[in-house]
Amino acid sequence: MTPEGLKDLLHKQPFEPFRLVQSDGTGYEVRHPDFLMVGIRQAVVGLPLKSDPTLFDRMVTLDLLHINRVEPLAHKTKSGKQNGSGKTT
Repeated sequence: MTPEGLKDLLHKQPFEPFRLVQSDGTGYEVRHPDFLMVGIRQAVVGLPLKSDPTLFDRMVTLDLLHINRVEPLAHKTKSGKQNGSGKTT
């Protein structure tokens, strides 16, 4: 994934939530543009609190080379899986 590609997703109006899927199958949801910071080689994803999704609890750093695809999130997942909780389906 390129930095420009991620920045385009963040600046899309209206913003559309998405999942970043890594080469090992782990997915990280980005439900608000403030929860993704894009660098030249890496992206930092803020993982929201369950009790207050407007605040992040912790962060993960992803290497852009390992982001294989972006999946749109039409609505909240019913499976209850959280960011980084495992393989995406």
